[in-house]
Amino acid sequence: MYSMFDVLFETPTYRPVYVISDSDMKQLKKNHHQEELDEIVSQRKRLEDSFKSQIKHLEEREKKVKNELKVLSTAKKKA
Repeated sequence: MYSMFDVLFETPTYRPVYVISDSDMKQLKKNHHQEELDEIVSQRKRLEDSFKSQIKHLEEREKKVKNELKVLSTAKKKA
């Protein structure tokens, strides 16, 4: 069972605080923004590649379906 003394003398659960200079803070922000920008560019590239791949697949499927329709329509005319 816990007593009031346990609560009072318990080790604090806060995180340490670090003090840095303004120039270090600017550098950290710059690094953070650069990493974020790199990730955005990377995601955009992956999305564009995926989009191009999907379009290629759809175009190929469209050609195939059109050819099948031609075959079916010519077979229907002959019958």
